[in-house]
Amino acid sequence: MTDNPVTVTSVTSQYATQVAQDLDLNTKEQERISAELSALQAQLRILQDDQNVLQSIQKTLGNRPASAPTTPKPSTPLPQQASGKTTTRRAPSKTAAKAPRTKRTTVQAKKDKTQVVESKAATSSAQPTLIALIRTHLDQQKEPRSTAEVASTLAEAHPQRTIKPTVVRTTLENLVAKSQAHRSKQGASVLYTSVAVQAPTEKAPAPVI
Repeated sequence: MTDNPVTVTSVTSQYATQVAQDLDLNTKEQERISAELSALQAQLRILQDDQNVLQSIQKTLGNRPASAPTTPKPSTPLPQQASGKTTTRRAPSKTAAKAPRTKRTTVQAKKDKTQVVESKAATSSAQPTLIALIRTHLDQQKEPRSTAEVASTLAEAHPQRTIKPTVVRTTLENLVAKSQAHRSKQGASVLYTSVAVQAPTEKAPAPVI
């Protein structure tokens, strides 16, 4: 059987129309891409030119030492111009007016601080030292005393002073090291006695018969 000529012509016409449309779209796409490519190439040339200019400027600046920015000097007012106009003087600022008072206040504050320090030094020098207090306390005791007992008694007798048991223990150990106090143990307790009090209580050696 032979194909119908009408059907073959219709199919050929459809293919021809489709090919023509695709060809037209292809041509337009090429034109669009070519236009974009031309614009991008133009931008690339501009960037390359800018790069060359910047590199030349950079080389020029790199060969010269960087100079410090100059600070503009304040212009001094002329005492009197030829036209007869006199320049007006500015009134002294409030900061300048208050400067002497601030200086006096600082000096007075230093004097007050010095007086407070001197008064504290005089007060502390008038008081006996902690070593003297501990030695006096041990001399007045007939029985050995622990660190807690010595610290408690001295704190009650001198409430104006800060007496810590750790400091008292260190002071007692220093007195023992200097042979100015005697240390003994009763069980787990460490007791301290004045050398002046312990000496008479030591038993004399028994006479040899």
